[in-house]
Amino acid sequence: MNLRTLLIAEACNPEWVSIPLEGWSLSRAISQLTDAHLVTQIRNRDALLRAGLVEGKDFTAIDSEAIARRTHKLAWALGGAQGKGWTLNTALSALSYRYFEKLLWQQFGPRISAREFDLVHRISPSSPTIPSRLASLCKNASVPMILGPLNGGLPWPPGFDYARRREREWLSYVRGAYRMLPGSRATLLDATAIIAGSRHTASQQPPDIADKCFYIPENGIDPSRFSIQRARRTERPLRAVFVGRLVPYKGPDMLLEAAAPLVAAGDLTIDVIGDGPMKPELVQMATDHGLSEKVRFPGWLNHAELPSRLADADLLTFPSIREFGGAVILEAMAVGVVPVIVDYGGPAELATEKTGFLIPLAKRPQIIANLRQILSKLVTHPELIDRRSPLARQRALEHFSWSAKAKDVLRVYQWTCRPDQNTKPIFTTPKPD
Repeated sequence: MNLRTLLIAEACNPEWVSIPLEGWSLSRAISQLTDAHLVTQIRNRDALLRAGLVEGKDFTAIDSEAIARRTHKLAWALGGAQGKGWTLNTALSALSYRYFEKLLWQQFGPRISAREFDLVHRISPSSPTIPSRLASLCKNASVPMILGPLNGGLPWPPGFDYARRREREWLSYVRGAYRMLPGSRATLLDATAIIAGSRHTASQQPPDIADKCFYIPENGIDPSRFSIQRARRTERPLRAVFVGRLVPYKGPDMLLEAAAPLVAAGDLTIDVIGDGPMKPELVQMATDHGLSEKVRFPGWLNHAELPSRLADADLLTFPSIREFGGAVILEAMAVGVVPVIVDYGGPAELATEKTGFLIPLAKRPQIIANLRQILSKLVTHPELIDRRSPLARQRALEHFSWSAKAKDVLRVYQWTCRPDQNTKPIFTTPKPD
């Protein structure tokens, strides 16, 4: 079947990172396999045009700024500055998304009802807490609607309430209340299929919709962007890199504390790539430990620059304790850089003991101690890194490319359109050879 698909990715931008980049990457990969038309928000229009898409033919941009601009300002005023208050931002974005869907239905509702599309797929928003009236409208029109990959709501681990407060995650304490939102239950019941982007999100779905849930990891990589490969043989000093927002739950302070003796001894260097509210205190930590020359803070890098910067390292040291997806894990693995991560959340679904080093989830002092122990072991046995490097690259490129993910999604489409003729596909996180 050459399926006619209407792809809804309110966040979809090839020039940004995180969810907008995921929306772009997955929608483009699906477009290679189906006759697809993309619907996105007006803020992404110019970037899509620069990427070569033709407005009207390949995509439609919905101007919902009348509400989106106001909710963004409100989120900022209530504490969403510097990327904090993620739960609050998500809650407020649900208001603007409702308006986005209203405008979308006004423009595409007649075409959906006329069966010009075989199915509708909402790729983003990815939060499971944001309901969709489109699900019931599509059901009434007898057009299948797929949601996902949905991901979010990973519990804060014990002992990190200080990080939760510093992140201004006040609303996360009552996050479960979203189930009482109008349309929340109906969205799940009326959707034809739901793609869960993490094991946690899959486990949170009600038992009575389990037969239409599919687990496909949220993140992926574009092999063309990661054709470069780590070529160096590990030697002292080991080269470690951290990539991400400099905020408490991502653990850059735990990394510096754990690595300080090794850096001081000349056994390790660290590049802290990213920016955020913790940067001043991290720079001060490095200064206080006399590590300023061996711990560098280059700030944010252009996304196109990241692969070559990663390929110059040995380890991605990323002790985040609450990561939904963990795209940077795959990006590091794709160039042969071995991840050192906390065995919790999204990263633990991407790397394995054969392709990385996993730290048991624990309270802060124990994570620091375990991280220092692993790094010390690798200083003594650098060959352990070189053994994992090719396996990490193989795993990322073979199993987590966007094209591979789109093929899995296509199987969901085929089942959705003809459930009586197709066996329900089952996906599991692949294991390395």
